[in-house]
Amino acid sequence: MTESYAIVTNDLTKNFGSVHAVSNLNLKIPFGKTYGLLGPNGAGKTTTVRMLNAIISKTSGNASVGGYDLLTQNEDIRRICGFLPESPGLYSKLTAKEFLEFIGELYYLPKDTISERINELLELFDLLGRENDLLEGYSRGMKQKVCLCAALIQDPEIIFLDEPTSNLDPAAARMVKNLISELAKKADKTIFICTHLLDSAEELCDVIGIIVEGKLEIEGTPQEIIESVGAENLEEAYLKITGATHIEDLLAWREENSIERESKKKKQKNKKKKYRKTR
Repeated sequence: MTESYAIVTNDLTKNFGSVHAVSNLNLKIPFGKTYGLLGPNGAGKTTTVRMLNAIISKTSGNASVGGYDLLTQNEDIRRICGFLPESPGLYSKLTAKEFLEFIGELYYLPKDTISERINELLELFDLLGRENDLLEGYSRGMKQKVCLCAALIQDPEIIFLDEPTSNLDPAAARMVKNLISELAKKADKTIFICTHLLDSAEELCDVIGIIVEGKLEIEGTPQEIIESVGAENLEEAYLKITGATHIEDLLAWREENSIERESKKKKQKNKKKKYRKTR
C-alpha cells in the first residue's frame, strides 16, 4: 500500500487492438488534492478513469487507488470511490429516489443511512419535490444532478468526475464547482476531474495533467504549466501543448464549408432564374 498517495500509476497502459489509448501513464496524486486531467477528445482521459475505477482492465503496468492494488483489490477500490461518468446511464422508469436507493444498496449501505443521504443530496441539488417523479421526465441537467447524487451517496474517499458540469445551467454549474471545492477543502476528499473547461480546471485543481494521444505531456499547477511554455494563460498553454493545428484545421474546415455553402446558394439562385425564364 502507498499510504501517502491517493492515486499512483506505474506505466499504466491500455491498448484497444492496435490503438494505444493510454501509454505508460505515471501519476502520484496525494490525498486531499484535486487533480485535473485535460486533453482533446480521444486523448485517453475517460479510459484512464475507467481503469482507475476497475471498470476496464489494463493492458500493462499497474496502479493503486486509496492504497489498494488495482490488480488484486479492485473490489476495495470500487467501495471507496465515487464515479460520475461522462455519459451516465439511468433507469428512466425509476424515480430519482428509487434510483438512489438502488445505488445505495449496491454499496450495502444500511437503509436508514441511504434514506438520510438521499434527503441530504436531493436538498443540496435542489431536487426535493421531484424525487418521486420518473427520471424519464427529467431534463438533462436534472439527470446530471441525480448522477452526481449517485456518485456521492456512499460518502467516497476518492471521487472521479468526468465532465461534472456537463448539461448544467450556469447557476447549477457554479453550485457543483463550489461543492467540489468544499469537498476538497473541508471534507478532505481526493477529487479527480476530467474536463474540457479550462477555466473550471484552473479554478478548482491543485495540479493539472495534459494528456495527448494517450501520453501525459505535462503536469504541474496551472501557473507552472502556463510559465513552462511561455503562455499568458492556461488556454494559450493548452493550445500550445496539444497543438494549435487542431484549431487551425477547424477554422479551415469551417471556411471551406462556408465557401461550399455560398457556391450552393449561387447554383440554387441560378437554377431558379433559369426556371423562371423557361416559364
